[in-house]
Amino acid sequence: MKTRSEIVWLEYHLEINRFVLSKIKDKDEVNDIMQDIFIKMYSNLNKLKDEEKIRSWLYQIARNTIHDYFRKQKLSSNSEEHVLSSDSENRNINEKFSACVQPHINKLPSIYKEALIKVELQNCSQLQLARELNISYSALKSRVQRGRELLKSYFKACCNISTDKYGNILEAEEKHKCSMC
Repeated sequence: MKTRSEIVWLEYHLEINRFVLSKIKDKDEVNDIMQDIFIKMYSNLNKLKDEEKIRSWLYQIARNTIHDYFRKQKLSSNSEEHVLSSDSENRNINEKFSACVQPHINKLPSIYKEALIKVELQNCSQLQLARELNISYSALKSRVQRGRELLKSYFKACCNISTDKYGNILEAEEKHKCSMC
């Protein structure tokens, strides 16, 4: 003996399949969507109060599942494109300016240079470095911040740099031939 969900599915699955196929041309994707529709129908059929509304209820499940599919496709497509393009762009910018960093750091006054090298390049914690140098934590934070600002000003003097709100370089272009870069 067939269950209620099997009877409903046998009666409507071809009609729903044609509907989904009219919206999505990839048959493999249609099969996946039909499977999702069946699972939703099977899980919620006992909640349907009015038997006369089964057909419209199934179509609503199908429409919602199709919308979910397109939403996932759009999010996936946008995030992949953004990640791929921004990763390659960031690598190009970083490669271009990585050779410029050390000469500009070397121009810094020694107290800022030491703080930046240890904190930014050697991943030493600011608290640990403050103890090592026998200065207050806030004094070391100020050194690091001033060193960053000076380094930024050195780069801005020789290059047009645009950054995002986090300070990541988005675009960079030499203003003139820099002796450091």
